[in-house]
Amino acid sequence: MTSSPTRGASSSAYEEQDVFSPQESGPAPEKLRGSRLYHHICLLLVLIVASAASFSAFYEKWHFREQGSRGFDPGVEFRQMIDGSARRPYIYRQLLPATANWLARELPIEAISSRLPQRAKDRVSAAFDLPSKAYPVQYLIVYIAMYLSALLASFALYRVCTAANLPPPTAAFTAVVFMLLFPLIGVKGGYSFDFPELLFMALAAWIALTLDWWWVIPIAALGAWNKESFLLFMFTLYPLFRRRSTRLSSLLGVAVLVAICAAVYLPIRLRFAQNPGSAVEWHIHDQLDFFLHPFQFDTWVDRSYDLIFPALSSPLPMLFLAWTVWRGWRLIPVWLKRHAQIAAVINIPLYLLFCQPGELRDLSLLFIAFLLIIAFNLQEWIESVNSKRIASVA
Repeated sequence: MTSSPTRGASSSAYEEQDVFSPQESGPAPEKLRGSRLYHHICLLLVLIVASAASFSAFYEKWHFREQGSRGFDPGVEFRQMIDGSARRPYIYRQLLPATANWLARELPIEAISSRLPQRAKDRVSAAFDLPSKAYPVQYLIVYIAMYLSALLASFALYRVCTAANLPPPTAAFTAVVFMLLFPLIGVKGGYSFDFPELLFMALAAWIALTLDWWWVIPIAALGAWNKESFLLFMFTLYPLFRRRSTRLSSLLGVAVLVAICAAVYLPIRLRFAQNPGSAVEWHIHDQLDFFLHPFQFDTWVDRSYDLIFPALSSPLPMLFLAWTVWRGWRLIPVWLKRHAQIAAVINIPLYLLFCQPGELRDLSLLFIAFLLIIAFNLQEWIESVNSKRIASVA
């Protein structure tokens, strides 16, 4: 049985174990290989289904904010993101729009789509109803890219957990839980850059835990191209780098990555400097009103998975989230506490100043910390069940 993690240890006490390693009287190598293959296929299928459910719920909830959809947002709708007329700061999130425009010019996607029978399109997705969409080819590209981001994000979340020395079953369970929660995190908004943001954060954290900092460079560039706040996430990687590197090397890595993010973001900001809106949206008055009037019904409910749920920002879910963090805090290693503290110091003041009240999606710098807090809570639960089972057998 795996021992409980040491409180405040510099690294997790959950050491990676090869759960398939043969014992003296264990199964033959052929059976071990068959077990590994079977478990890898199971992992693949579970993460595909979880990411599909998460993406489907997210898309049903928000679409791409285009007119006629439930999530319509004038000034930020899909057509304006593609033609470059959306308001700031949303127009700065250019990874998917720019990629879609480039692919639409270079690939015969519309011609290929026109040859597909309508029945086949209907069986695949409503997104294939291209004649009803503005910029139909770009719409299809963004739709596919968003789902691929969700799928890859689920695998990256799994790898973050295993890199934190959590057992593979716990890592898989945690990735599924987080992906299923993701559509509920966006209470008042959801955008096409949300799943790519989750993907790049998970990849950056995974690389920071397992490789040298320069491997994060392409992730930093793509992440900043997707969303300008990714620059701030680079500061939270310092404790992760310190697990494997010296203080000087870790500081240098953070500085270089921040510079790369800034180099990507600044030309985009200059290009769209004349767009309506501003570089940030001030919501401090909305936040004050939210806290002074906490019992407004419209802030208590949310619709996800085509069902009515209590909004995660309403009192009871928030109490449970706080309880989860409190319980997990005593289990997590020091490096993760430092990562969470840096993220909180940066993200919470910015959230109060510039984000809509109750919109937990805007606490994205804390996603990786929350993921691992969930994971360590789940691991403690699994260990307690195993302890009871062994005690009952004895």
